[in-house]
Amino acid sequence: MSDLTLYNTRTRQKEKFQAIDADCVKMYVCGPTVYNYVHIGNARPFVAFDTLYRVLKALFPKVVYARNITDIDDKIMKAAAEQNVAIDEISSKFTEAFIEDMSALNIEQPDIAPRATDTIKEMLDMIEALIAQGHAYVAEGHALFDVKSMPDYGKLSNRALEDMLEGARVEVAPYKKYAGDFVLWKPSQENEPGWDSPWGRGRPGWHLECSAMIAKHLGKSIDIHGGGRDLIFPHHENELAQSQCAHKGEAFVNYWLHNGYVNIDGEKMSKSLGNFKTVRALLEKYRGETLRFTLLSAQYRSDMDFSAESIAQAQASLDSLYGTLRKYADIDVDANIEIGSEPAWLALLDDLNTPLAISELHALAKTLNKAEGDNLALQKAKSKLLRIGSLLGLLQADPEAWFTEAWNARANSEELTTENIEALIAERQQAKLDKNYARADEIREQLKAEGVVLEDAREGTSWKRER
Repeated sequence: MSDLTLYNTRTRQKEKFQAIDADCVKMYVCGPTVYNYVHIGNARPFVAFDTLYRVLKALFPKVVYARNITDIDDKIMKAAAEQNVAIDEISSKFTEAFIEDMSALNIEQPDIAPRATDTIKEMLDMIEALIAQGHAYVAEGHALFDVKSMPDYGKLSNRALEDMLEGARVEVAPYKKYAGDFVLWKPSQENEPGWDSPWGRGRPGWHLECSAMIAKHLGKSIDIHGGGRDLIFPHHENELAQSQCAHKGEAFVNYWLHNGYVNIDGEKMSKSLGNFKTVRALLEKYRGETLRFTLLSAQYRSDMDFSAESIAQAQASLDSLYGTLRKYADIDVDANIEIGSEPAWLALLDDLNTPLAISELHALAKTLNKAEGDNLALQKAKSKLLRIGSLLGLLQADPEAWFTEAWNARANSEELTTENIEALIAERQQAKLDKNYARADEIREQLKAEGVVLEDAREGTSWKRER
């Protein structure tokens, strides 16, 4: 079987993955800060690393995947104050919403989902170790990491110390030895959440939380740490610094993985532009699997454009694939089918090349359609299609239910939208290419029942509403 290769942010190149312990791979991904619903950009790393989790489980006997919940943070405190409710009410509400939204995207629950507030003791222990070893100091109720105490600080983001302050979101305060020193612990006011510590009542800094949760649940050294590209500096840089220094130079993470940004209709997503798309709002219009497919349509490290058109293309692709599966619903599946030489599997082993893997899904569907009448060939093609689909978190629904539910959702809307009509036309065209003429005819009849008439011509298919 071919090797898994991953792009390591630390070395800036693709490397063959070699586990610290081949009997148990350990992976950690930064989870949400639970003060609001997650947006589609937040969801991208969870989809990407869920796919990697599936691939790792196919390669190794045991994988332990931890994805944290940050349930103590100034943003949560601000949201609670604005809504005049308790902080734990905010964090509990949005933790539950996050779990629901991720489930809708076919994201598996991680093996461990630690919460920051359950790890306070480990955070205090880590701070004390850093102070004892000369890597941290206390000033005015704050415990701070001394970045100049670490000779190679900045090695993850590849930044020189003097270039780091801009955009680092650091608090320049007179009690700091150096402006780039970052907070490990800070004092809390009487009306703010806090815990007792040797330095006074307070709460942890954001960076410290992940380091402590990793040490507690996965150990001092792990195989993979993932997150969005925006976390490389300062969050992951500071995680690396405090973890390595607290553990006397012991390696912290072997492979750092980061996904690219999500743009909305060609523009960076932001509240100021009014293009802020939450997963919860999108799920009111689209199926979770369609959103997952859209996110997987670009390789995880690249920036991607998320638009109505890309969602429509994803919907058409899924409809085409499910159409093929419905056509051969009576063919048995071999759950243990060998896929070691399949191009789709090799694509996933190549730093999660999901666009190529998806294109190979269509190739497998085409093979399935061409194998009509040969039951052994049908079984092999269908089994491979579903096996690769499962690694991508796709094609696990009942095909008949997929179309029934999808069409009912369209029919129950006030009006069949232009976007939905064009997605169905694209699916019909794919069905014709796949020689799935029954599905193509069914789409024509479905649209006709909604008052939409198709007109086929050499240059393509046009449509018009009769009512």
